[in-house]
Amino acid sequence: MSFRQFSSDADVIAFARQHSDLLSADEPLRVEEIGDGNINFVYRVSGASTSLIIKQALPYIRIIGEGWPLSQDRIRIEAEALQLEAKHCPDLVPEVYHYDAEQCAIVMEDISAYDNLRNVMVARQKLPLLAEHLGRFLADTLFYTSDLYLDAHAKKALVKSFINPDLCKISEELFFWDPYCDHERNSINEYLRPDAERLWQDEALKLEVAQLKMKFLNQAEALLHGDLHAGSVFANASGCKIIDPEFAYVGPAGFDIGSIIGNYVLNIAGQSNLPGDQAERQDYQQWLLDGINILWNTIAQRFRQHIRDETTDPSLQQAAFADWYLSSLLADSLGYAGTEVIRRTIGLAHVLDIESIEDAQQRAESERLALTLGQLLIKERASFSHIEALTAKLAEQLFCH
Repeated sequence: MSFRQFSSDADVIAFARQHSDLLSADEPLRVEEIGDGNINFVYRVSGASTSLIIKQALPYIRIIGEGWPLSQDRIRIEAEALQLEAKHCPDLVPEVYHYDAEQCAIVMEDISAYDNLRNVMVARQKLPLLAEHLGRFLADTLFYTSDLYLDAHAKKALVKSFINPDLCKISEELFFWDPYCDHERNSINEYLRPDAERLWQDEALKLEVAQLKMKFLNQAEALLHGDLHAGSVFANASGCKIIDPEFAYVGPAGFDIGSIIGNYVLNIAGQSNLPGDQAERQDYQQWLLDGINILWNTIAQRFRQHIRDETTDPSLQQAAFADWYLSSLLADSLGYAGTEVIRRTIGLAHVLDIESIEDAQQRAESERLALTLGQLLIKERASFSHIEALTAKLAEQLFCH
């Protein structure tokens, strides 16, 4: 049997029945296509009392077609990443019921009880457990896939299993190339164009970005989600689910941490001009800053505990080593946060947090703020000894003008 794209609802239903015992054999089922559908097909299959998700990868990017081929191995990588993450944080990822290599498809848990974090943040909803849960996910998935925990053979096998050149190439270009030149893929608000042109001439900034890029290319530190933005997180008051790790590969741990911090910062910038009462928007900005503190401090606390209790290499068990490691990790994380903020502002893929500001001039104000914060995160990343110093600096940019 070779790969066959699902061509009808009947195909999807037959696949669901074959590979899950959640659906009874005789109950009527319905299929709806969900998600943005940019790269893959994603379906929800629903019965009277339960539902599940099926995701199928095509041999190319769906919205572009065969002109942009893309390895279908990405769906194996996603399935295996979800299963590995579930070993360490089973409550924070959707359960994988089945992975079918022939049909390049995953059958997994439906998480429709949770809301897309991007929409949650735009609506200024405060979720009490969000930052702590994100911090736990990051600390545990990164630590347990790093040399701090794995022996040499297991670590090298992990690197080999998650070689992901097609999707890494996309990230390399969108994060570290396009936004720093007048690239045809960039999408720039006309009112922001002079700011973008100044950024392209900032050689000091581009040197820092080049250093971050080299770590992205060469530092095989831990298994990354690889695309951890607010749209990859679904959340409610009781918890969250992190989805879509098809960009997973073994890279610098700070990249994942920075990506989600960057999405906090993007919403902070957007809130300056989103509709609504100013006091309410500023209160939410402060809540987001507090969330960045909680997220990082959760990561740091869990890393210290894991190193103390579970790192077996005596040369890595020193308290002074943990201090050095976390200081380096914080600097990397802030740098990658800055690249996420800048690429979402003048690169190809923008975010609702800012794009939903209807007036282009007002939107440019938030975009300008995002560029300012993004450059601060990159250029000054090594100067912050603790996260509270960083969030105080961000607050100064927000509230002291």
